[in-house]
Amino acid sequence: MLCTIMMGNYVLVQGILVERLENGNLVVRVGDKLFEGVPVAAAA
Repeated sequence: MLCTIMMGNYVLVQGILVERLENGNLVVRVGDKLFEGVPVAAAA
């Protein structure tokens, strides 16, 4: 599943969902790199 996360105030990363963490953050994979951040709410 493709997910978008926010890292910091201005950096958004879109990648394949790897894991949902207990603190509410998501881990996504982009190529061979993993990124952790806060999920971005879907637009209406």
